[in-house]
Amino acid sequence: MLRELGFLSFVPNHGGPAGAAAALEDGLQLFEHAEGLGYATGWVRGRHFEPFLTSPMTFFAAAAQRTRRIGFGTAVLGMRYEDPIRLAEDVATVDLLSGGRVELGISTGIPQSGPVLDPLFGAVDRPFREEAEARAARLLEALRGDALGTSGGGYESIPAGTDLVVEPRSAGVLDRVWWGGGSTGTAVRTAERGLDLHLSTLNTEDTGAPFADAQAAQIVAYRERLAEAHPGRTGRVAIGRIVVPFETEADAATHREFIESYAAGMDDEGRPRSGTPPFRFSKVLAGEPERIVEALLGDPAVAATDQLVITLPANGDAASHRRILSLVADRIAPRLGWTPAD
Repeated sequence: MLRELGFLSFVPNHGGPAGAAAALEDGLQLFEHAEGLGYATGWVRGRHFEPFLTSPMTFFAAAAQRTRRIGFGTAVLGMRYEDPIRLAEDVATVDLLSGGRVELGISTGIPQSGPVLDPLFGAVDRPFREEAEARAARLLEALRGDALGTSGGGYESIPAGTDLVVEPRSAGVLDRVWWGGGSTGTAVRTAERGLDLHLSTLNTEDTGAPFADAQAAQIVAYRERLAEAHPGRTGRVAIGRIVVPFETEADAATHREFIESYAAGMDDEGRPRSGTPPFRFSKVLAGEPERIVEALLGDPAVAATDQLVITLPANGDAASHRRILSLVADRIAPRLGWTPAD
């Protein structure tokens, strides 16, 4: 039985510089629409230098004023390009403004081919992954309220020698930190950290098993290690699936280019045709709602998850995204045992 339903949007801007404000408004309306349908969480990605959402916490602050219940998640922020202390301040502020609705998804991120972004975000001596892990650890310290240093000779109104902790504090946000995984090893390390696990439409290892079977094995490894490392903690798991239901020819035409281009980039087993890293991708679940229900019922990772995240096509317009969420909520999710959040 599916406990929770979420969605993931890139909050795309198809209108160029002149369309940025309208794209953000479309994103806010999508969150309002999803809340009305009973979705538990709206997830976004933070993408730099692309026509998608680049400042999730700012967006969430606005969304908090337009909604009353739906959660706000990042899926996920690559910590190599985040300042952990500033991020902790923003997360706590938005969590307080929203009444405790932030779901903070982080990961190391995928390294660029060469030091493309490093000079822009501050070049460092450590390797990409090591730097990202250090920043993630610093973020968790800040969210815990650990002393991050002392004020030295005094800083503004802070007396000299005072321990410096992040303000404001939002006590519950530390229990809502997710790590974006894609391999069994990452799932185990996430459990050891005591964090929730967010799996996407990408596996970063190729075990030879079908995509969904590999993710189901990651979930098993996560839950087993979490029970050992943090007895009594109930970790949550979310997984993404690209779901594009069709009821009319217009539905099919809207997403045909995306579906065909997505499929063209991989073989029948979800391996990229470029032959670059050992990645595996999930397929797009498109077509009649009944066919999608059948595929999801046979997906072992969906059966093991706490929240199914409907990943929206990046190239769709606002109306088509709202229609996907409506069709999933009306025709698909109830067949998986889901009931809308109230």
